[in-house]
Amino acid sequence: MQDIDPRALLRATFDAAVKAADPTHGMRANLPKKPKGRTIVVGAGKASAQMAAVLENLWDGPLEGVVVTRYGFGAPCRQIEIIEASHPVPDAAGLIASRRLLETVKGLTEDDLVIALISGGGSALLPSPATGLTLTDEVAVNEALLVSGAPISAMNTIRKHISTIKGGRLAAAAHPAKVVSFLISDIPGDNPAFVASGPTVADHASRRDALGLINAYGIPLPDAVMAHLNSDFADSLKPDDPRFRTNETFVVASAAVSLEAAAAEARRHGIEALILSDSVEGESRDVASVHAAIAREIATRNRPFRKPVLLLSGGETTVTLRAKGKGGRNSEFLLSFALGINGFDGIHAIAADTDGIDGSEDNAGAFADGGTIERMRKADTDAKAMLTQNNTWTAFDSINELLVTGPTGTNVNDFRAILVR
Repeated sequence: MQDIDPRALLRATFDAAVKAADPTHGMRANLPKKPKGRTIVVGAGKASAQMAAVLENLWDGPLEGVVVTRYGFGAPCRQIEIIEASHPVPDAAGLIASRRLLETVKGLTEDDLVIALISGGGSALLPSPATGLTLTDEVAVNEALLVSGAPISAMNTIRKHISTIKGGRLAAAAHPAKVVSFLISDIPGDNPAFVASGPTVADHASRRDALGLINAYGIPLPDAVMAHLNSDFADSLKPDDPRFRTNETFVVASAAVSLEAAAAEARRHGIEALILSDSVEGESRDVASVHAAIAREIATRNRPFRKPVLLLSGGETTVTLRAKGKGGRNSEFLLSFALGINGFDGIHAIAADTDGIDGSEDNAGAFADGGTIERMRKADTDAKAMLTQNNTWTAFDSINELLVTGPTGTNVNDFRAILVR
């Protein structure tokens, strides 16, 4: 351990996690048989363009179709069209993309095959307002959800009940063609119906469940949206719908696999690694406080785990916005964590989003250790004030401790690694 630079080790575990989220192996192992008719590709998410490129390399035969990804996340494809749109707030390009996907699967037969490439971020990239609603309404819903503090499963339950493409509706539109979905899961627990709000996978949630969540989290939504949710028109498709009978779904990358790869990388360097959970949810700063308490306990009392040790966790935390600062849930976690370990030697951490973008800025996340807060103080940065203002990107930028990777081509959500030496 003496010869290992802590930050280099943390970065190596992050890189191992991202590499393990490459969907190639899972897609290759589950490729469907070639159909008698056409093979149509549709997709949405921050990793969908890279998944399309992988599929083109794996598929021995003609392909056609379209996928939508975030601006700047495209990948070169020969047969599949790539559309870029806005994330995390929908825009007109996403609306056009949704219409294109629905048009692409229209009029298919049972001799045709649809391959759906779905990853996190697809909810915002596929705006398709229900009858009587507009793109402006869907934008308002997304903006309200992003500041609500609700977990991703709750947000996607609401989203799919105001959409004509989510909640299995894209797959229903493709009937009677068989739909095979490849998913990169960014959802705690890996429920396929929640990835990108399940355009090809339905679940049992109802509009009443959506209304209950809106009430529970106090989410203010436009009157038109509430009127829709209170009508029978908002009722969702269910998994036992006969149109889904022949469909198949495969999760080809997930946080669980990525965390195992990160643990193996740490052990390769002689450091024991423990996975706390791959499905952590909750307010970012509160989750950080718990992680910090565990790290302090190990550092001072060598319990509940003996040092040196690397603690790993994944999932998707949330940020309840109290101000309009720059940052994302990982930098929010890390600044709160840094405050919790302030002055403790031998504790180092990384928190980053595996897609390469934390929030709305250009960083994946950041690094922190027991001296981070003092370095911020010397840079005239008030860490507590920055956390209060949700201005965590600015805090880490002031001491050059941001992690910038660019788009990674995958998305299995948050990655956190804490090294206690």
